[in-house]
Amino acid sequence: MSLQNNKVVVVGAGLMGTGIAHAFAASGFATTLVDSNGQALEKAQQGIYKILDDGVKLGKVEAAAAEAAKLRLSIQTDLTAAAAGAQLLVETVSENLAVKKVVLAQAAAEMADGAIYATNTSALSVTEIATAVARPENVVGMHFFNPVHKMKLVELVRGLATSDETVATTRAYCDAITKQSIVVSESPGLTTSRMSALAGNEAMWMLQEGTATAEDIDTALRLGFNHPMGPLELGDLTGWDTRLAVLKYLHQTLGDKFRPCPLIIKMVAAGRYGRKTGQGVYKYENGQRVPGSGMKGSAL
Repeated sequence: MSLQNNKVVVVGAGLMGTGIAHAFAASGFATTLVDSNGQALEKAQQGIYKILDDGVKLGKVEAAAAEAAKLRLSIQTDLTAAAAGAQLLVETVSENLAVKKVVLAQAAAEMADGAIYATNTSALSVTEIATAVARPENVVGMHFFNPVHKMKLVELVRGLATSDETVATTRAYCDAITKQSIVVSESPGLTTSRMSALAGNEAMWMLQEGTATAEDIDTALRLGFNHPMGPLELGDLTGWDTRLAVLKYLHQTLGDKFRPCPLIIKMVAAGRYGRKTGQGVYKYENGQRVPGSGMKGSAL
């Protein structure tokens, strides 16, 4: 299945949108990254350029290929203009059902016939999101993992109406950007988000209770289970505001085992979301974690 000439639109210039736009542009697709915040777009564009330039320095990407990828990438604040004639839209806006539906509905009026609408939601209902467009069979979950340029997995999520053709084409897009895809039926939290939410929430309960320091909890998961990141540093990377939204949804739909730890609620209320605010479980300066800055738990 040849998709290389297809136009891709990625909506949302946060960490995930930046990574997804890089993946498509680097794999040969004309890619437009859309966000209403022009400063966020410029930051994302520079972030993509850095990933490409670092790849060249490490000998993983040829200089000509990196420059070609930069030329294939464009940024746009106007979703209507960006979506014109596009064959694939990947939205990665905030975990808010109403916002996601507005994005899909606005884009659908301009997209190519038969276009696929993919949502990067980690917990919300693909079936509900699909009600925003006239052809819900063309809506699928396309759940990437952060950092996208390093993580190989994409969860493809079938909503109630998602067609076999949509799943097959989306799997072909994953192959084209060298990602491994799995297909899961729609369920709150999918597979990975449910497991990650439980691990992160339990780690925060242990931190709140003073069972161990943040550094030791993260070290336990990294060395004891061979995880690349501990649950607390991963929460800082993802953003505790996002984590809290997911936990609230899972608590509502799957029961009390997902009840958010009060410490997460306090941190979000204080604006301590993680890396993006410079403070979460750890402190960050210039995007780098400050050694020894992890929260100590029982002293909170």
